Amino acid sequence: MRVLVAEDFEILARSLATGLRREGMAVDVALTGTAAWERLAETRYDVVVLDRDLPGVHGDEICRRLAREGAGSRVLMLTASGTIEDRVDGFRLGADDYLPKPFAFAELVARVRALARRSTTPLPPTLSWGELTLDPSRRVAFRAGRRLELSPKEFALLECLLSRPGVVVSAEELLERVWDEAADPFTTAVKHTVHRLRAKLGSPPLIETVREGGYRIGLS
Repeated sequence: MRVLVAEDFEILARSLATGLRREGMAVDVALTGTAAWERLAETRYDVVVLDRDLPGVHGDEICRRLAREGAGSRVLMLTASGTIEDRVDGFRLGADDYLPKPFAFAELVARVRALARRSTTPLPPTLSWGELTLDPSRRVAFRAGRRLELSPKEFALLECLLSRPGVVVSAEELLERVWDEAADPFTTAVKHTVHRLRAKLGSPPLIETVREGGYRIGLS
């Protein structure tokens, strides 16, 4: 899952990014509306956590543009005001959800996950292939009843593959969906994470390497 945090209060923005990364998300940060719009022009985000009062391009204008262009990114609007009028105004602009400050981080995570499920083709609550099952909301995965101890990146990579069984997912796409702006495009992180994930999944192997294509679970 790729998330953009557009928030001008840097301490809050960095804190949210750190917390969401610990939840297994790939997170980029923009401290101005101008920077946020530049990132949105370059990267497809599942969810945009958008502060309403951004300097540069105002948060309202970003929300309005995303809705008008049908970008597919879901918008969770943050604001210091929690009045009914402000919430209604935010929804009229095209926001998908609205969260007044201050808020509990656990609630923000739940809302981001809910919006991410709506940003793509609806998926079942539990993903599975054969004896392998993964529950994104509970952040647990099992094979043949055995719980798998996965790192956040391993879990996110497995979730990405299981959400598209039989489809070859390129290393470039996995890098974009599971990692974030800090990732080196020439890194071997995907290859090494797949290697560790295969070891934890055990035998028989479930993740297939498709030469010059990428990786997949299941047959096309």
